Amino acid sequence: MLHRLQHLELAVRAAVARRREGDPQPDDPFRGLYLSDEVVDAALAAAREPFDPWPPDPARHPDRPDDRLTELARAAGLNPLDEALLLVALAPDVDSRFEQFYGYLNDDVTRRRPSIGLALRLCGLPEAAAPARRRLGTGAPLIDLALLRTDATDRPVLTRGLWVPDRVGGWLLGADAPEPLLVGLAEPVEPVGPAPPGAVPLARALDRAGSRLAYLREKPGGSAPALATAALDGAGRRALAVDLPRLAADPQPAELATVLIREALLTGAGLVVGPVHGGEPWAVWSRLTDGPVPVLAYGTRPWDPTWTARAPLQVDVEPLTAPQRAAVWRAVLPGPLADGLDPATATEQFVLGAPAIHRAASVAGQLAAAAGEPVGVAHLRAGARTQNAAGLERLARRIVPEVDWDDLVLPPPTLSLLRELAGRARHRDRVLREWRMRPGGGRGHGVTALFAGDSGTGKTMSAEVVAGALGLDLYTVNLATVVDKYVGETEKNLERIFGEAAGVNGVLLFDEADAIFGKRSEVRDAHDRYANIESAYLLQRMETFDGLAVLATNLRANLDEAFTRRLDVVVDFPVPDEAARRALWDRCLGERVPRGPDVDLEFLAGAFELAGGHIRSAAVTAGYLAAAADRPVGMAELIGAVGREYRKLGRLTLESEFGRYLDLAD
Repeated sequence: MLHRLQHLELAVRAAVARRREGDPQPDDPFRGLYLSDEVVDAALAAAREPFDPWPPDPARHPDRPDDRLTELARAAGLNPLDEALLLVALAPDVDSRFEQFYGYLNDDVTRRRPSIGLALRLCGLPEAAAPARRRLGTGAPLIDLALLRTDATDRPVLTRGLWVPDRVGGWLLGADAPEPLLVGLAEPVEPVGPAPPGAVPLARALDRAGSRLAYLREKPGGSAPALATAALDGAGRRALAVDLPRLAADPQPAELATVLIREALLTGAGLVVGPVHGGEPWAVWSRLTDGPVPVLAYGTRPWDPTWTARAPLQVDVEPLTAPQRAAVWRAVLPGPLADGLDPATATEQFVLGAPAIHRAASVAGQLAAAAGEPVGVAHLRAGARTQNAAGLERLARRIVPEVDWDDLVLPPPTLSLLRELAGRARHRDRVLREWRMRPGGGRGHGVTALFAGDSGTGKTMSAEVVAGALGLDLYTVNLATVVDKYVGETEKNLERIFGEAAGVNGVLLFDEADAIFGKRSEVRDAHDRYANIESAYLLQRMETFDGLAVLATNLRANLDEAFTRRLDVVVDFPVPDEAARRALWDRCLGERVPRGPDVDLEFLAGAFELAGGHIRSAAVTAGYLAAAADRPVGMAELIGAVGREYRKLGRLTLESEFGRYLDLAD
């Protein structure tokens, strides 16, 4: 490009010489600051003619390699006049002598940038040439792409100054420092792991079909940014990831969008824009979609045709299949691995996209390195859990499972159903997606279970065990964040919960589910009508849910039968029998609690018909009593704790139950 500036210098020197020949007062020290009679007479006597055009540009010779200006002209659709105007404006940033030249030619030493009129004359064009002037107005690539700026818009057009933004000038001279305005808003990203399915057709559309706008609708477990990045890479472009909400919130989003387009143009990139929420200003979409670079937007909601004048290529981004996730895990997981570890099998219940798998693998490697051991199942699952979005924690309480199958005291049929539930969650990709066992109807790929039984029979603990067996967190929905007295608000709250849960690898527990999943009733007044609307909405939403949900209730009969049909597993939790109660007492007291020699677990199990939750509560109370007395847990503490539990339940302490320990109950 420097050789072109040398030709420009020759043209400027000729213009300066010509200007000096017609200057009536060339030695006036105050010239340019006032107009004398001689200067006015000279201006009236001479016509305003353009300067001599530049000599032929040797850069166009086929034996000469292209420079960055030629590359920019090809990408932005600039014609030779645009290139010449850009060089005229850039010259003072490359050679400071041009400031003096332009000050002299502008007849104003304070104006050291070329004016529009001067730039046109230096290009050999009359100042009034309308086609040439249009190249410096709205609708022309130099201005629309912010490759060239004008100042002092209150001045006449011909005296407005031209200047090249620092980022453009630096890039033309070989500097590749990113645009400072885009720090924190846009950053280059590279493809991760194997190319996602659909990347090749999308790359073909970008490269051959010339598509400039695509919308990738992301389904739970899918990774639209990864698909967009891989497609751009396949089309020979880099990817520039743009935080769309932050762009839309900027005070001047349209100007910033123009800078984004320019940055992508300079770096040969495409824009990966998202997530789309639908409230973005029209001006943002207008700027993004009218540029010469590909824009791949993504989001979870359907595309609205009113957002842009240009119709996008719409692509549904499906979640990775289990074999595809396995390939990504093996490609990105750092070693060494524990003997016999298959990352795909250990994490098959986690629905993650390629970037999330990459981040999870990095976390797993760090955890293993900190522990000084090879990467194992626990590290992989802990890393995968770190990819859960935090939005659900505002609507539900997160519980990190601390119990496992050995902590459950349940009949074999109940345990079998719980293991079946865990198996369904673990293998649902194979059954529902690969084998297509639930096709059509817009049905989700979730797993839903009902835990029914009296209070304290182990429903919540069983949900925690299932979550722990899968390596997932348990999220307990707080009904206070759901139920609202205003019409329609309950449904909105539930939609927020289901929406957030779709992006989380966890178990969603609705405790006391009959409160919101109750039966529909005959409509007698407006309350019944809106209550039925809530239930109908829930029926539809459960049908399309893609996660793992557990409904727990003490009153199974109160649930609508339509919910039961949509359940995958129904688990009944019976009141424990004597043998189970004996095991529960032993389990709740544990191995660390010091026991007195008089502890009689057989008596406790046979005399008191308590559910597991009440037994655990009594055992904890006994522990506090023993700690206060600074002695081991004995029958006095245990019977006293049972007596307190009876009073909480509103039951009488009868001699027929307490026997010889009746006095200790008080």
